[in-house]
Amino acid sequence: MFPSWLPSNASSLTESTSIALAKQIQQDSISTPLSKDSIATTYTNLGQGGTPILLIHGFDSSLFEFRRLLPLLAKQQSTWAVDLLGFGFTQRNLDIPLNPQNIKIHLYHFWQTFIKQPVILVGASMGGAAAIDFTLTYPEAVKKLVLIDSAGLAKQPAMGKFMFSPLDYFATEFLRNPKIRQSISRAAYFDKNFASLDAQACAALHLKCANWNKSLIAFTKNGGYGSFATRISQIQQPTLILWGKQDKILGTKDAAKFAQAIPDSQLIWIDNCGHVPHLEQPQITAEEILKLAR
Repeated sequence: MFPSWLPSNASSLTESTSIALAKQIQQDSISTPLSKDSIATTYTNLGQGGTPILLIHGFDSSLFEFRRLLPLLAKQQSTWAVDLLGFGFTQRNLDIPLNPQNIKIHLYHFWQTFIKQPVILVGASMGGAAAIDFTLTYPEAVKKLVLIDSAGLAKQPAMGKFMFSPLDYFATEFLRNPKIRQSISRAAYFDKNFASLDAQACAALHLKCANWNKSLIAFTKNGGYGSFATRISQIQQPTLILWGKQDKILGTKDAAKFAQAIPDSQLIWIDNCGHVPHLEQPQITAEEILKLAR
């Protein structure tokens, strides 16, 4: 029913969009300069025509967070979602330092292998920071940019210097705890009914992947994504900023800061919505992205 490399607990999925995505997800080996060995990379591609849309997930997440948005976008044009290096179901190679530099190199070679034309790059939360970094480094690969409740203005967290053994192990085990993950899920939504058992299952599937905890520790120790505040004015691509009015994860102050700093940008507030508009208000989110695509 599902790809053999998906964890067995995928059988606990109940929402139709979750089940459909689990059936459609693919994994192929990508050659990169990061290693002599190729990297098994997870992605999905639906729809045809138009400028390709490429979706990038947030921290400790996977392409499953686009389960509701992706099919809406794919009704009108080709839409891709990919698991970043060290995240989701993409192979975790512990010999490759897990940092923003290597994440964007891997993403570039994924784009170069499969898409090969400028995309509408959509980044959610930490994925927004990854999208900003990618756009600044490879502007030829990005036609337009969409930031959804995006990270990228805050300084690098200091917690990385405290991630030494055994505290690093305890930190990831804390994040693995179902009650903790459910609490985080509830905080991400304005309407807490969205924090369903299916949502919890989607958010936890990748925890079963080999070296999940070791990769998360490595990424945190390397500092993660910091602030692009001094560089985002260099973004020349038309940029859409979508932000949930009731975001309790990142708050709402950075929305206006992004809009002020990026020259060709538009800020759209999404009401009755928390940190994840693509899950809580997917129809509105899709409509706004497709407007930008015209």
